[in-house]
Amino acid sequence: MLIELESVTKIYNKGRPNEVKALTGVSLTIEPQTMVCLKGASGSGKSTLLSIVGCVFPPTSGRASIAGKQLSRLPDRFLTIHRRETIGFIFQQFNILPGLTVMDNITLPLLPLGVSPRERRKKARILTEQLSITHRENFLANQISGGELQRVAIARALINNPPIILADEPTAHLDSRLSMEFMSIMNDLRLAGKTIIIASHDTLVTDHPQVHHIVGVKDGRIHVP
Repeated sequence: MLIELESVTKIYNKGRPNEVKALTGVSLTIEPQTMVCLKGASGSGKSTLLSIVGCVFPPTSGRASIAGKQLSRLPDRFLTIHRRETIGFIFQQFNILPGLTVMDNITLPLLPLGVSPRERRKKARILTEQLSITHRENFLANQISGGELQRVAIARALINNPPIILADEPTAHLDSRLSMEFMSIMNDLRLAGKTIIIASHDTLVTDHPQVHHIVGVKDGRIHVP
């Protein structure tokens, strides 16, 4: 199994007056090459769940195995390496740097890996061609449209060729046409062998016919209506 969570609990600020239990006893398995949606209201715990799957931090208790590695057994440095090799993130606000070019934004994750400039551009060009934004490569990110920005965010998430793509409320700032376009791209990636996990309460995502499984999250627990 690509992703296995067993009795996962996550507590922020443990033992402090502002302690928050974000997840309680979550068990979940996700098979490779599927598209899964984590559905829940704001504050339900779905973003925390996405962060654990994304190797941002280990659970407070329970077992989380992502692509063959148990997170609780990985020191922070190795957790970072595993995240870089395994996970591609697409953020709600895109997290694109407006003062950098499209090309520089896409290749940013390669900088800590010591990849040469020539190889960085080569890898990025493959993605810009696939996502039809080659003509924007040398534009500053603040000079392109919202739909193009999202394609830049997708390209950046794919630059390390990770097996798992995570998206946190990716359609929150998109109109219905761009949202459906996003889901079409995600399905193409799944068909190409990626595993897609999207945290969303947007019905254009949750009701999409290519989503294999809906995982309800409520009050930090897996919720079955």
